Amino acid sequence: MSHDLDYIFVLKAIQEIPFNVGKKLLVDVLRGNITNDSVTRNDLDSLDSFGALAYEPDEIHVMIDRLIMNHLIRQTSIKSNQFWKVLELTLDGEHEIVEPSLHKKKVSYGFEEKETIITSKDREIFAALDSFLHTYNDEQKKAIICDKDFILCIAGAGSGKTTVLSKRVEFLTKYKSVNPKSVLAITFTRKARQEMTQRMSEFDPDGLIQVETFNSFCEKFLQKHNDLAYDKQVRLISYRDKYSIMNKALTALNTDMSRAIALYFTFAQRKGKADEQLATIFMNDCFFVRDYFRYKNKALDRSLFMASELKHKQSADLVYRVCSYIEEHMLQHGLRDFADQLLDTIAIFKQYPKMVPKFDHILIDEYQDVNSTQIEFVDLLNSKSIFCVGDPRQSIFGWRGSDIKYILDFEKKYPDCEIVSLVKNYRSTQPIVNLMNKAIEPLGLPDLKSHNEGKKDITLLKFSSETTEFEFVIQNILASNLSRQEIFVLARTNRQLTEISKMMRSRQINHIVRSDEQKKNVLAGPNDVTLATIHSIKGLEADMVFVIGVNGQNFPCKGSEHPVIDMVKVDEYDQEEEERRLFYVGISRARKTLFLTYSGTKHTHFITSSMLSFLEEKTIKTKSTGPTGNSLMARLKDWRKNLSLELEVPAYVLMHDRTLIDLAQRLPSSLQELEEVHGFGPTKIMKYGEEILDIIQG
Repeated sequence: MSHDLDYIFVLKAIQEIPFNVGKKLLVDVLRGNITNDSVTRNDLDSLDSFGALAYEPDEIHVMIDRLIMNHLIRQTSIKSNQFWKVLELTLDGEHEIVEPSLHKKKVSYGFEEKETIITSKDREIFAALDSFLHTYNDEQKKAIICDKDFILCIAGAGSGKTTVLSKRVEFLTKYKSVNPKSVLAITFTRKARQEMTQRMSEFDPDGLIQVETFNSFCEKFLQKHNDLAYDKQVRLISYRDKYSIMNKALTALNTDMSRAIALYFTFAQRKGKADEQLATIFMNDCFFVRDYFRYKNKALDRSLFMASELKHKQSADLVYRVCSYIEEHMLQHGLRDFADQLLDTIAIFKQYPKMVPKFDHILIDEYQDVNSTQIEFVDLLNSKSIFCVGDPRQSIFGWRGSDIKYILDFEKKYPDCEIVSLVKNYRSTQPIVNLMNKAIEPLGLPDLKSHNEGKKDITLLKFSSETTEFEFVIQNILASNLSRQEIFVLARTNRQLTEISKMMRSRQINHIVRSDEQKKNVLAGPNDVTLATIHSIKGLEADMVFVIGVNGQNFPCKGSEHPVIDMVKVDEYDQEEEERRLFYVGISRARKTLFLTYSGTKHTHFITSSMLSFLEEKTIKTKSTGPTGNSLMARLKDWRKNLSLELEVPAYVLMHDRTLIDLAQRLPSSLQELEEVHGFGPTKIMKYGEEILDIIQG
């Protein structure tokens, strides 16, 4: 692994090299490779950065990708060849050289592991309340009965955090004589709120304890105090309202949704998605931008959009103008969004302090997901006791404004607090927990311990194509004796879900698709397998889990399906590190059996060499069949499709079908034999020759 500040050498090298440089040459300069002709021809061996990093090429590639993800480097095309990508520093990258800050965004920066101390007094209370606490471990008991005013419970995956939060509320009301009406429990989703309400109904049948999401609390408050916030009646915007406003905005801008989609999304982002799905993403992204600026307390300003190439500038202009229309329309017609209701509630709290509801105890679930506005809201409630539960390992919503620093810096804000770590995992077998610990090791957080021994049932599978990868998943689902509800198929992107869902539909397999935008039943029956993106599955678990597409293209994800994320500067977190946490969340959903599958040349670097001892690694080879090698053609087309998505160009531009057919018929076994294939010149051989031969020999 690299030292914290070694990435600065990469930035300095790009700054020093007197021309736009590609990845391969940059790596050779940093490694001091004098055999590269470009190095000697351009006197690059005289640069201060020459030979600055003693790392393997793959390790430096990871560093470069991290800097691209964090907007310190951008990839651009050269004018003479749009497919030849070169690197250049962004303005932020230039600032980073002078004042390094990226390393400070790492979870491990300044984080100190706290040991949970169980005192003799604690044990006396445990014994006295044995009938109430006997089913819990010591750390859980400590969190439930702790008498400090400010408590942070760092609860690892599967460690029973929601149970502990609910049990603490029961302890406060039953044994500490706390008035149930003075307790507020806050979570993030309606589903989590319903689950928490259900648990508390067992000891609070009259529903006196207030269980809310941030949104539901503020909506109720504003409905009651509308006149304090507005000069007319204002209501929460509906989904139908959003569609209507979007259509009006596009009409006002003399365009329509089809043209907006063509401008906003790249070819790769449009591929495999229906127009309706693209329209929903575009609409949600526009409302996201408005909310993002509202949360940051910034006026909507075109200068705050980042865009370098002409198409992106035109797209940024479109989003800015649509957002401006949305803002004006909502003001005129008395509509508020989620961001508005939180900010408007805060405004009333500040203007009318006596209107702030009083709670003696506030308990907050999923504390790793809070943003600065939600923190301000909690601060204004000014409760004498705050109990927070969360897991820094599972902080995966930085792209929408969540800030991991609030859970990491809890002790700085509340110096006399108690920090309790729940490290016993009751969900997964020991081998899966071992793998989870290794996956998250670079973050410097304490290891989890498994409550369940279990056998090692973790497999890493390499396939020659995405089609054969998905076929394997489907065949294993069909062959499994498990209830279909105990099987998850998890992907990093919506595109992968769309592709495998199509294959499942063709086999008449009932399944549920949980994408970033929606949840839908496909051929819905009583016994469904769940397909989901990792963002949408957090908090759920299953006996058998497939995490598909675990290659370097998806983990970390090289391209967002939401272009706006690259337009608006969201810089409070390390994006590459959040991608690692996403991978962790994916594998931690599995109780007993875990399949990690991928196609392409390499698996993700998130799967380290130390992790391989915890799993079984296999390469699944498929043979060409028939005179033209139908199976080989499928693999070649898959390779071309994935490359076209990566380079954001149509597949036929990269390689014509006639070339693929000639490859399948000739079956070349060397670079020299590739020269005889139709459409294969020196440039294609240099770029793709080795990969093509690997596929043919598959």
